[in-house]
Amino acid sequence: MQDKSVMTEQRQRENASGWELAHGYGPKVHILDNLYLLTALSKLSGKRIRHPEMTATLRRIYQIMLANVAGHDLPRARTEEPTRMQDLHPAEGVYRGDVLDPTTRIVIVDIIRAGIVPSQVCFEMLTAVLPDENVRLDHLNMARKSDAEGHVIGVDLSGSKIGGTVESSILLLPDPMGATGSTTIRALDHYRRHHGKPARVIAMPMIATPEYLRAVLDAVEDVVIYTARLDRGLSAQAVLARLPGERWSEERGLNEHGYIVPGAGGMGEVLNNAWC
Repeated sequence: MQDKSVMTEQRQRENASGWELAHGYGPKVHILDNLYLLTALSKLSGKRIRHPEMTATLRRIYQIMLANVAGHDLPRARTEEPTRMQDLHPAEGVYRGDVLDPTTRIVIVDIIRAGIVPSQVCFEMLTAVLPDENVRLDHLNMARKSDAEGHVIGVDLSGSKIGGTVESSILLLPDPMGATGSTTIRALDHYRRHHGKPARVIAMPMIATPEYLRAVLDAVEDVVIYTARLDRGLSAQAVLARLPGERWSEERGLNEHGYIVPGAGGMGEVLNNAWC
């Protein structure tokens, strides 16, 4: 008899497009099927990785994630761009094809502290290929609020540096840990109330739970979610044997304190050596 885990992996890849896993969460969710990302995340969340290596690994993860988002979800345009071969072949030495639409306006949201490195990576990559004036990096100073027993009860937004309106812009949220969804929802609510309605929202947690997916999809219009790994480690074995999302209501990835299992620990604290 074939091993259940092997059967599950086969079903996850059934009818998938080759770059993402098949699932039952709907068309707005993309779980990247990338072995390098899974290996890097396994290393990043391990106990033995040192801090400089951790930051470098996180950067690589978000470089790959941003390339996937740009390749599949950002607007494209046709271009004719002369190459250095034009001097030898005037008519043929021109690239004629697709590029990212240079008129696209993108706002990247750095949710401090865990989002500092991922948002900077996305900002650097996008300003390398799009006009500087069309890419902006905002900063939100947000933190979890917990009760006396340590349960997460909300998000505290105590300060921000936001460069203006997000009307007609694509809003990117490269916050690494998609746990309860409260941070993402609170951030987007802040933008809607004070800075306009974006054309589209793309959330980019490197690890997400089924609870995060449900909460964000229920609360946010026009959102697309990209994640490199789905964590539902507290689900029953019978649920884990099924395609992700087939028994969504029974899937669990959060412990009683609202942290992801298996997860990677508190990334904001880990990345910033907060205990020192």
